[in-house]
Amino acid sequence: MRKASRFVVTVFVLGSIVWLGWHYFPPIARTPFYSVYLSFQESPRSLPIPVKNVKSSQLADTWNAARSDNRLHQGIDIFARRGTPVLSTTEGIILNVGTNNLGGKVVWVLGPGGQRHYYAHLDRYAEIAAGERVVAGSEIGYVGNTGNARGTSPHLHYGIYTGSGAVNPYPFLKAVSP
Repeated sequence: MRKASRFVVTVFVLGSIVWLGWHYFPPIARTPFYSVYLSFQESPRSLPIPVKNVKSSQLADTWNAARSDNRLHQGIDIFARRGTPVLSTTEGIILNVGTNNLGGKVVWVLGPGGQRHYYAHLDRYAEIAAGERVVAGSEIGYVGNTGNARGTSPHLHYGIYTGSGAVNPYPFLKAVSP
């Protein structure tokens, strides 16, 4: 019994230190706790459009459209002028700021419910880094046509991924804006 009560006191004291000193920890040290917090939140049922000044009436559902190499489009393309700000649709943690062959310059954000939000074909990044926290509406990059979008009109490819795979973002975006 003595070991058990010592364990409970230790957990209580450490939990209190973390709780009271949360804001004194550097952001990277808070990330594991915050990712657990995000995973327990409910996934959003509606999302703001991730490109500044784009209205829902300008969106087209490009989900599952045919792509090269027998691929299907797993996201939505949102067309706008090059350099238009791209905004995070949710609060979360920036998982990756980098490049890949298909998406070009990309940003991944871990959001509520453990969903991963993918922003691709960016012209450039905002002042962000992996491990940082963002709130919905934070600038994360700017519309471009990098990766396999070279030669097309500038646009954002926006995708949402769950543990079960990609989901169509279009219905979530249509639910928010007029």
